[in-house]
Amino acid sequence: MSVSFQTMAAIRFGYGFRPGETQPQDKQALLGQLQAGAAVAPSFPDGGTAACRQRIGDVQDQLREIRQAAEDDDEGRRDRRRQLQRQVQRGFQRDANQRLMQAVLSPNGFYERLATFWTNHFSTSANKSLPMRMIVPLYEAEAIRPNVGGPFRDLLRAATEHPAMLIYLDQAQSQGPDSPGGMRQKKGLNENLGRELLELHTLGAGSGYTQADVRSAAMVLTGLTVYRDDMDVAFRPRVSEPGEHMVLGVSYGGDRRTRKDYLAMLDDLAAHPKTAEHICRKLSTHFIADEPPPEMISAMTGVWKRTDGDLTAVYGAMLDHPAAWRDEGAKARQPFDFVVAGLRALNAGGFMEANQDGDDDADPMMAAPTEDSGNGMNTMAPSGPAEKDKLKRRKSLQTARALGQGALRRMGQPTWLPPSPAGFEDSFEAWITASQLAERLAWARRAAAQFGKDEDPREFLRATLADAARDETIRVVSQAPNKISGLTLVLASPEFNRR
Repeated sequence: MSVSFQTMAAIRFGYGFRPGETQPQDKQALLGQLQAGAAVAPSFPDGGTAACRQRIGDVQDQLREIRQAAEDDDEGRRDRRRQLQRQVQRGFQRDANQRLMQAVLSPNGFYERLATFWTNHFSTSANKSLPMRMIVPLYEAEAIRPNVGGPFRDLLRAATEHPAMLIYLDQAQSQGPDSPGGMRQKKGLNENLGRELLELHTLGAGSGYTQADVRSAAMVLTGLTVYRDDMDVAFRPRVSEPGEHMVLGVSYGGDRRTRKDYLAMLDDLAAHPKTAEHICRKLSTHFIADEPPPEMISAMTGVWKRTDGDLTAVYGAMLDHPAAWRDEGAKARQPFDFVVAGLRALNAGGFMEANQDGDDDADPMMAAPTEDSGNGMNTMAPSGPAEKDKLKRRKSLQTARALGQGALRRMGQPTWLPPSPAGFEDSFEAWITASQLAERLAWARRAAAQFGKDEDPREFLRATLADAARDETIRVVSQAPNKISGLTLVLASPEFNRR
């Protein structure tokens, strides 16, 4: 079966079809989405980056006040901390919901996919601390998204120097053992950032670096820190390890350490041939196949070297290779991809956006109860119009949560909460399992019932999968006993769960 360019562009390189949205007609249109996407401020963090930084400062002030409260007021301190935690968690859920809707509503699917890829590549987790619930959304907005289409060097610098990365990998606690500050405070080296910089962010595992390189990279990074009170990133010479440090045979530093030392190391790592190979392999693995063709990787790395790591040119080399446009369905849609594609296909963006937030204290990560779940809220009859409106609003909120963040949690890919610095898995077998498919089927059934009452399953199939639909899927959907079953079959089909 031969699939059209528009279908492959939408499904393999974007988040699928959305009614009324024009699909890119050629490769240049796909690449044009990078500039268009970066030109628009993301819908998160709530209120913009300046407002988010103000909230971070306010929370830090409150945490400091709680810590300094009178020792005989332990219960009061606990209550204030619980209230602050609830406040921050509500804000985090609002940002996570807006992150989901950013992908659902954006016409720049390729840009959105790349923003997700790079956020996962330079992985951080909001679970690290309470302030990280605000800092990680800020990280994607400030460090990742503006640099998706530029030189890899700029992206590497922005990610490494952001407070989210420095806190997540404990760089803020790392001090040179022989530095004046390190000796005075009796604190030592933390190798986390140095290790992940080499193993995950640049060269890749098995690329030939040694433990000595890891330790030396960590030494070069000493002094790079973040002030927790205002989240300003700074270089502190008094805690940077003095002397020269050899990383991959190159010397960095000297008698007087400066910020230029670690920036030179980052730039050299960005330009290293092993970095080009590692990143190009990872990009093609994400978009094309778990085992991408070696000649595709070679073409991408060749462009990387000729353009000094210009990412737009590297993406163009991937799109120019014939393998990018054949063997559809070789990759699994990850849970975030699946949920976004489903909401786009059902044109559910308006409902989801209108029901992102509420004033109730229900856990926003939990699924909504079913009508016959025994929940008192569902079985009690409302007493008047106001109560009916309140009940309707609450049920809408629960539906949005269950089909959004609740679903992502159940499927194993909660927003901004990866399991490790390596991020979420990207292999086919990690996401196409019996339990995963059961969750997706349940999601498809509920989403179809909520949004598909007026849809003709056969028309929905044509609009959602176009010429990627197999004859067997067309036959099964056409024989569905009712509309909801037909739509569910489309969303649960192999074609919809793959790209």
